[in-house]
Amino acid sequence: MNTIWLSCLAILTYLTTSAGLALRLKNNIVPNPPGKYRGRLLALGFCAAFLHAAALWPSLITPQGMNLNFFNAASLIALLTAVVLLTSSIKQPVESLGIPILPIAAGCIALTVIYPNQAHNLSGGHWKLDLHILFSILAYSVLAIGAIQALLLALQEKHLRNRQPGGFIRALPPMQVMESLLFQMIGTGFSLLSAALLTGIIFIDDILAQHLAHKTILSFIAWGVFAILLWGRWKFGWRGRTAIRWTLTGFTFLLLAYFGSKFVLELILNNV
Repeated sequence: MNTIWLSCLAILTYLTTSAGLALRLKNNIVPNPPGKYRGRLLALGFCAAFLHAAALWPSLITPQGMNLNFFNAASLIALLTAVVLLTSSIKQPVESLGIPILPIAAGCIALTVIYPNQAHNLSGGHWKLDLHILFSILAYSVLAIGAIQALLLALQEKHLRNRQPGGFIRALPPMQVMESLLFQMIGTGFSLLSAALLTGIIFIDDILAQHLAHKTILSFIAWGVFAILLWGRWKFGWRGRTAIRWTLTGFTFLLLAYFGSKFVLELILNNV
């Protein structure tokens, strides 16, 4: 099937899944009901992710190596974020995060269709570089879910503080559960980010080369922010707004480390 048709089907399926999750919250259905509706939505989300992967594969994997241009990289990270979220939702009540995440994935697919011809090929066959890339993208995906979770937690806290727990807020898990899920995501993402940085130090010849220096420095700053957050949680029991601020700060540095540098080099300076 033509990749454009696959992309369109993936976009439609992502948006349908997101709309179904939003309708589920609007109708005050509890986060983990025993009925089949939740399972059907998760199955639909996995179908969207499969279509996404099938549409992305031909432009991502090329004879010249992996094509990780700006839009392909964004699409790949969005795909893995969706897969991690859907997989986590099988056992934990985090599927509501799909309401914003799945449309973002749909938007990333649309961008790869609109801008299909840019190339940023990495040499294929080097498992050490592939391992570093895998850890990096997985870390970004998990921490992206954590950032969305932090925003949702901030909204929940605001409504509860103002004594306005509307239908949307009532449909979310209790704040203690939301915070516990947040720190599970941060802990997992931090471990993956540590592995990404370690493999980068070991396997990349000059990790502080001119075109990598800003990415490396910002990634280490993000690592430090998340390390302090986890230490503060363990030592002082940090939670609530403190945890939210540190999470969003760390993710902002991570966002700048990867997409900020790629945006400037590829789209502004056209240095591919």
